[in-house]
Amino acid sequence: MHNSYVGRFAPSPTGPLHFGSLVCALASYLDAKKNHGEWLIRIEDVDGTRCKPLYTETIISCLSSYGMESDRPIIVQSQQTKVYQHYLEQLKEAGYVFPCNCTRQTLQAASNQHIGPCSSTTNTPHSWRLQSQEVSFHYNDKIQGPLNFHINSQSNCPVLKRKDHFFSYQLAVVVDDHLQGITHIIRGSDLLETTDTQLFLYQRLNWTPPSIGHIPLLLDPRKQKISKQNHAQALPEGDLYTLNAALSYLCIPPSHCDTIKDTIKHAILHWQPAHLRFKSALQIKSEHAHLADQDQ
Repeated sequence: MHNSYVGRFAPSPTGPLHFGSLVCALASYLDAKKNHGEWLIRIEDVDGTRCKPLYTETIISCLSSYGMESDRPIIVQSQQTKVYQHYLEQLKEAGYVFPCNCTRQTLQAASNQHIGPCSSTTNTPHSWRLQSQEVSFHYNDKIQGPLNFHINSQSNCPVLKRKDHFFSYQLAVVVDDHLQGITHIIRGSDLLETTDTQLFLYQRLNWTPPSIGHIPLLLDPRKQKISKQNHAQALPEGDLYTLNAALSYLCIPPSHCDTIKDTIKHAILHWQPAHLRFKSALQIKSEHAHLADQDQ
């Protein structure tokens, strides 16, 4: 039987944690602990071409140095491929996916969108795509408020399994969240664009989706998301100044505590996700420009 609240943080080991990662990890951790729930770490290394085991160890160590440790054994996606294949077979049997031989070059003319099934076969290297259908979703984002998503026959058909046999983030995250009994997710608003596909997959698999909240993006002075792709600087381990800066972004009042442990306790007590709803990108940029400047 699962806890009534189970949250998670699921980083990809394509590099060390950066300031934006810390903010997202803290948001999910504080929300879980404020609600007396479990908080899990899952390593999303489903893309074997970009992820490295060294970064997995670094990420887990860094999270621990900021007082965040998983309440259950850590699941690593690269060890879950048989599970993902099982659920892909279910989708095949139901006629919800189709094979695709299309290349990036052939999709360029359609702005890299794949609309509807193609005439591909399984006789040559192929991916598996989720077939779109007319459907709408409405849910109340814990931070952003009421949101609506609409999928139709002209929507992109996302890849669930690539030609190189790696599974996509979209299928893996839905399967893992369901099997781990994840009830609540707090993540960055850059992942809002993936939400419609994930809700659609939950519907296709006849599962109940978790409650989801999206925190505003943290931007650097160039108005770009602080991320590994934009060469964000690796976090120092267990740095109280960095922790307080991240908590300030999350609208946690100053604690003046001398230790990581006491600072986290203070943050749990004062966590109010609704306070983030009206936080603008401009505020984020100005509050943390001194940290983002280090990333240039």
